[in-house]
Amino acid sequence: MSAIYNIGIYLLTGMAYLLSPFNRRIKLWREGNRNWFEILRSKISAGERYVWVHCASLGEFEQGRPVIEAIKKEKPHVKIVLTFFSPSGYEVRKNYRMADIICYLPPDTPVNAGRFIKMVDPAVVIFVKYEFWYNYLSLLGERKTPLYLISGIFSSDKHFFKWYGGFFRRILHNFTWFFVQDQSSLELLGRIGFQNVTVAGDTRFDRVVEIAGGARGIEQIEHFRGSEKLFLAGSSWRQDEEIITGYINRNPGRMKWIFAPHEIDPGNIERLTRLLRVKYVKFSEYTENDSDARVMIIDNIGMLSSAYRYAAIAAVGGGFGRGIHNILEPACWGIPVIFGPVHRKFREAVEMIKLGGAFSFSDHGSFEDIMETLLNDKNVYRRSAETAKKYVAENAGATHKIMQGIT
Repeated sequence: MSAIYNIGIYLLTGMAYLLSPFNRRIKLWREGNRNWFEILRSKISAGERYVWVHCASLGEFEQGRPVIEAIKKEKPHVKIVLTFFSPSGYEVRKNYRMADIICYLPPDTPVNAGRFIKMVDPAVVIFVKYEFWYNYLSLLGERKTPLYLISGIFSSDKHFFKWYGGFFRRILHNFTWFFVQDQSSLELLGRIGFQNVTVAGDTRFDRVVEIAGGARGIEQIEHFRGSEKLFLAGSSWRQDEEIITGYINRNPGRMKWIFAPHEIDPGNIERLTRLLRVKYVKFSEYTENDSDARVMIIDNIGMLSSAYRYAAIAAVGGGFGRGIHNILEPACWGIPVIFGPVHRKFREAVEMIKLGGAFSFSDHGSFEDIMETLLNDKNVYRRSAETAKKYVAENAGATHKIMQGIT
């Protein structure tokens, strides 16, 4: 089976190289993996103690970040090697100051895995949430390197739990310990013989609490909001925006409105503005003379997590595509959160809906029903806001549990 796996890796790598001229993300991945050995060798220092942390993409980085920063705080002499598989993680966080070396993870061939691990010689390895690369993990197991999975989550439809999953289950035997998000993951691993499991929770809760604690004031948003309530649509996409702007155009005076689109290129922002029938202003152009605008469009990156503090209701985008973005960022501020229908694979979304701290809409009518309920029923709004904040607070603490287990 390992031979078939390796052939598959070679074929996929070759295909990626062939497709790279036609796909920007694949091109970035290919260029990032070019000359990786020489680049890594130039950064490795003999005699240093390295902890290797691997994140598939940006979302996994946000889960790994609290642990990276806890390690650096407790053991500042330790060096962090941070690897990404996806350009969406590496390109955004390639200058992250708490990691000493940041690079793409080379394709999982036997040669690459051997050269990478021999060069880094990690004292501890942490994989975040998922990605189970056979050659890397097998070699770490042979070397008896302490290997941990953090913020892991497993479901019964994964290969590990199928009748044909023996090869994949063998990969899991290389892990020293699993720190999983929920009881279901613990039970699934237990059914296939793994007892080295702790339910630690999701480190994203710790991250959003930390972000909220360090959030900065944004004078322009505070001035724009004035004495009115504010609705903030964060990481919004076209489908979210078409529904929300429809409600705004019919009810412009109900609140002030802010969009922080997921894509902030001029063409996308222009498309968004064409949906509006009310006065709007871009954040980058806002002056005190624009306080009568009903809609603000945030046309920069990095402000959203702090901006949520000004909102009375937040919508989080992505729920009409591959899945919702981070709903914990607004929830930690104690405000109701709403999002589209593609959310069922996100545990926090399902649980918050069940508890009453979040709501899902699928069309213009359901969005309007949610908004009217939250704006007209003070008791529903209060319970929802309190529930959202309580949910985040009660689920924080995963980083501390993980640090107790790996140090």
